[in-house]
Amino acid sequence: MNPIFNASVYQHRRNLLTNEIKSGVALFLGNNEAPMNYPSNTYHYRQDSNFIYFFGLHVANLAAIIDFDDPKTVIFGDDYEIDDIIWMGDQPSVYSLTESVGVKEVRPFAQLYDYIQKAAQQGRKIHFTPPYRGDNKIILSNITKIDVNTIRNEASVELIKAIVKLRSVKEEIEISEMEKACEYGVKMHKTVMKRCISGAAELELAGIAEGVALSHGNGVSFPVILSQHGETLHNHTHDQILKTGNMLLMDAGVEGLMGYASDYTRTLPIDGKFTQKQQEIYEIVLKANLSGIDATKPGLYYKEVHQLAATVIADGLKNLGLMKGDVHEAVTLGAHALFFPHGLGHQLGLDVHDMEDLGENYVGYDETISRSNIFGLDALRMARELKPGFVITVEPGIYFIPQLIDIWKKEQKFAQFINYDKVEEYRTFGGIRIEDDVLITETGHRVLGPHLPKTVDELAEIIGK
Repeated sequence: MNPIFNASVYQHRRNLLTNEIKSGVALFLGNNEAPMNYPSNTYHYRQDSNFIYFFGLHVANLAAIIDFDDPKTVIFGDDYEIDDIIWMGDQPSVYSLTESVGVKEVRPFAQLYDYIQKAAQQGRKIHFTPPYRGDNKIILSNITKIDVNTIRNEASVELIKAIVKLRSVKEEIEISEMEKACEYGVKMHKTVMKRCISGAAELELAGIAEGVALSHGNGVSFPVILSQHGETLHNHTHDQILKTGNMLLMDAGVEGLMGYASDYTRTLPIDGKFTQKQQEIYEIVLKANLSGIDATKPGLYYKEVHQLAATVIADGLKNLGLMKGDVHEAVTLGAHALFFPHGLGHQLGLDVHDMEDLGENYVGYDETISRSNIFGLDALRMARELKPGFVITVEPGIYFIPQLIDIWKKEQKFAQFINYDKVEEYRTFGGIRIEDDVLITETGHRVLGPHLPKTVDELAEIIGK
């Protein structure tokens, strides 16, 4: 069983939620086992993050309610039977599990339906978050009588906003767990760095990364991105052999035993030495990464940090002759997005894109700021004001995506800012991205985890060694 915090932690979180929502019933469905190819052969189990946050139990086949009108918390679940115990060994009772997280009332899972139906018949609001798994959509549809095809649209905005408010600000015990995840993430990346030599297989390095993650926690916090084709932002293909002169982009993190995630990206010159062209682009991305980190502080909108990093990138590309004209105007209009088509970062916590199941516009935006419709900036997941306790990623990049270049060049899009003849010289360059995890403090920020090499000299020192 995964470790848990003290029961008082979960009781306090539930009390805070009760202060936010004054009436109705909040329904939390835990995740079930998910079969890979037949019912008893399942994927690695992962509990729902909101269930972890409020109830702490990494156990399948549970559900819970918090009743705001008749103040109570109930967990619904069934004890294992002898057929299960034969295969799995003796298991703790549901009551003993729930008692460990400060819940005293336990009922059989089948009674969940009656509880929710009675509350609905009384005209009380049933609050739930948007379901993202097919089986839970069906269960939730059966319980609430809402059409399974539209049930995500009926999720409680009040509950979503309350959860985002609570989970965005990390407690000290959460930060401690994230430091562990970062420590293991750094170890994972360093292990791959030492094997980043010509002749190595991408598949082998991806397997090594997963092995390190599994040896320290629940495994990777998302499927490993490891590829010599860094221009594909989320490239999960690992079918190439490393070659001198290429770069290897690795975007990967570890999920600790309590569910908290890390997320790092490094772009490595195979055999430890960049070409001149690679190093010039790399130094621009590194400057954007460092400038973004240095700028983060409470009270600043993260959109401003994104724009700062984009300006650093555009200015660097202008110095190389790839862009031209007024750099600030180019960034305002989105011309730099040919090279930097994604947002600078996202919140990090129990999810690698923290709370993304609740909706990016609730997590990264609020009443004070709305999502842009400008290409590139529209992909910014986190734009709102930074507050102490937030953990965010800082992840700038420069990419040369041939298909995107072709489209923009044909349209002569932003021709006043982009030197397309020069861009053609970089057509097969690939992509570079650098990412770190940053805690917003009362006075500024702190980079989480041990230092992970990222300067040109540091990479030369560790790669292949």
